[in-house]
Amino acid sequence: MKYDITLLTASEYLNPKNPDWYVQQILTEDELFRSALEKKGLRVHRIDWTNKEFDWSTTKSILFRAVWDYTQRFEGFLKFLDFVSTKTLLINSLETILWNLDKHYLRDLQNRGINIPQTNYIEKGDATTLLNLHKDQNLTETILKPVISAGARHTYRLNSDNLAEHEPIFQELIANEAMMLQPFLHSIIVRGEITLIVIGGKYTHAILKKAKAGDFRVQDDFGGTVVSYDPSQEEISFAEHVVSVCSPIPSYARVDMIADNDGNLAVSELELIEPELWFRFEPTAANSLAENVHQLLKYHL
Repeated sequence: MKYDITLLTASEYLNPKNPDWYVQQILTEDELFRSALEKKGLRVHRIDWTNKEFDWSTTKSILFRAVWDYTQRFEGFLKFLDFVSTKTLLINSLETILWNLDKHYLRDLQNRGINIPQTNYIEKGDATTLLNLHKDQNLTETILKPVISAGARHTYRLNSDNLAEHEPIFQELIANEAMMLQPFLHSIIVRGEITLIVIGGKYTHAILKKAKAGDFRVQDDFGGTVVSYDPSQEEISFAEHVVSVCSPIPSYARVDMIADNDGNLAVSELELIEPELWFRFEPTAANSLAENVHQLLKYHL
C-alpha cells in the first residue's frame, strides 16, 4: 500500500493556478485536514475522483471532499462508487453515501423521530402541476428543489404570483428526476441557517450562514455570509441526536438546521458525503476527524 488515505476532490480544485478566494478556502480546508492526518503518521494522497489512471487498490481508504461535480455526472459517480468500494475502504461508508445521495433520506429521518420541514415528494414522471400541489397541500410560499442536488441547483422560491412562470421548468424537471416541495421557512431570512459539525457522533463546532439581502440562498458562493457560531445546548443535543439515528454512525457529519414555521428546530440537510466542514474556523476539528480516521483504519485494517 502506497497510501493510508486518499482525499478525493474535483479536477478544478486539484492544482489550480491563481486560485480565487473561493477555491483558496477549499485548499485551506484540505491542507488543514491533510496536516492533521500526517501528524497521526498516516500517508496521505489527494486526487481528482475521476482520475482513470490511479490504482485505487494502492490506498487503504478514501474520503470524499470537494467532489461537488458529481451531480452533473451522477451515473458515472454511481459506477465509481460501485467500483471503488471493491478496492478500498470508504469513509464514510458506501451504505451511508448511497443513502445520503437522495433527499428521500429526510423521510427516513422523520420516521426515526427527527423533525424535518413538511416535505412533499414529486416522483419522476408524476402527472401534476405546481398549482395543484400548492392547492392540495394548502401551501402559499414554498421551496422547490431536486432530491439529488448540491449547491442550490434548480432551487426555486415559489409563491402564488410566480407558479405559472416556473411551471415549464418544473415539468421539464419532473420528466427526468424526482423533486421535493417544502414550505418556505421564514427564519432563513431572519436568522439564517445553523450548521453543526459532528465528528464520530460528537459536536465539534458550528457555523451560521445568512443569505445576502434579497436572496434566500445562504451559500457564500451566492453572496451569503458564513461566521462562527456559539450554539445552545439544545442545538448541540439536537445535532448529536440526528447523527445518532444513522447506522453506522458516520465519521463526519454536517447537520444543517433551521427553525420551522412553528419555531421548532428542524433538519434542513444532513450532509454525509462531501460537506464543507469549515475547519478554517476550528482547526482542532480537523484533528478530531484525523483521530477518528486513524482509529477506523486500525480497526478495519
